[in-house]
Amino acid sequence: MEHTKSVDHTSVDHTVTSPEHISESDELLDISLRPASFDEYFGQHKVKQSVGIMVQAAKKRNDSLDHILFYGPPGLGKTTLARLIGNELGKNIRITSGPALERAGDLAAILTNLSDGDVLFIDEIHRLSKVVQETLYPAMEDKAIDIVVGKGPSARTIRLDLPHFTVIGATTRMGLLNAPIRDRFGGIFRLEFYSPEDLVHIIKRSARVLNIELDHESASEIAQRSRGTPRIANRILKRVRDYTDVLNDGVITQVEVLSTCNALGIDDQGLDVLDQKYLSLLLNQFDGGPVGIETLSASLTEDGGTLEDIIEPFLLTKGYIEKTPRGRKITTLGRQVMIKQ
Repeated sequence: MEHTKSVDHTSVDHTVTSPEHISESDELLDISLRPASFDEYFGQHKVKQSVGIMVQAAKKRNDSLDHILFYGPPGLGKTTLARLIGNELGKNIRITSGPALERAGDLAAILTNLSDGDVLFIDEIHRLSKVVQETLYPAMEDKAIDIVVGKGPSARTIRLDLPHFTVIGATTRMGLLNAPIRDRFGGIFRLEFYSPEDLVHIIKRSARVLNIELDHESASEIAQRSRGTPRIANRILKRVRDYTDVLNDGVITQVEVLSTCNALGIDDQGLDVLDQKYLSLLLNQFDGGPVGIETLSASLTEDGGTLEDIIEPFLLTKGYIEKTPRGRKITTLGRQVMIKQ
C-alpha cells in the first residue's frame, strides 16, 4: 500500500526513531508499558531463558544472584529485564546511572544502604569514572568497601562489610568498561534487535494497556518500521494514536499507520531521515566508500558517537553497510534500498 501523502523530510523530527532520545512523556510511557513478569516479556528468548535459570537457581539456594551485565543498542529492554529480575527475586531494586555516581562516596552511600539480596542496577555503567569503577569491583567481589577517614599522615582506612547484593549493569559501549569490572560479572548477555513477530506481540500488549483498538495488520506495519526496537515501536504506536484521535476519530487502520509513518519520515524498512542521509552521503558523495567515521560525522554534522551507537548498529544488522579497516562501505543491498527511495 502506498503512502497517502508526501512530506518534506528536511523538517521531520527524527527523534521518534532514536532509541536513545527519551523525553519525560516517553519515560512515563515506557514505565507504564513495561511487563511485570517474565511471562509478559516477549523477545530475547535465549537471554530470558539463561537469566531465568540463574534467578531460579539463586532462589533455590537462597543465595544472592550473580552479578549480570546487559549490553547492546539502546531501547532493547535492559532496564526492563533488571526490574523483572528484582520482581522475580522478591527483592528491592535500586536504580542509578554511571553519570550520577560522580565520586566514590556516592557509590559508598548507596552500597551501605542496601539490604541482603537487593539489586543495584547501574545504567550506562561504562560512564562510571575510573575511581568509582575501582571502588565498585572489589565491593562486587569481596562484599566489603574501604573508606578513607581523615587526611594526611593521620588518615586511616576503615573496611565496611556489605550485604550480599547483586549488581546489574547496562551499557551500549561494552569496550569502554575496564577489564577488572567486566570480569566481576557472572553473566554477560548481549541483547539483539527484536524480530517483527516479537514486536507485534509487544505492540498488541501495549495497545491493550493504552486501551487502543489495533488490528493485526496495523500492528505488523508498526513492527516493520520499528528498527527491531520496542521503545521505538511504542513511540510510533503513541504517535499513531495521536494522529487518529485528531484525524480519524480514534479508529486506527493500516492507512492511518502508513500516513503517520510517512509524516514522521519513516520508510517501510524503518529507515528515518538521518539513516537515509547517511546512506545517500555514502553512496553519492563518497561513491559507496570506504570512508572514515570522522569524515561521515563532519559531513552529516552529527556526533560520531551518535552514528556508531544509534545509526550504524541497525544499518549493519540490516546488511546495508559494512565496516572495513579503511572505513564504512555501502553494500549491494544498501544500494538497492537507496535506488528505491
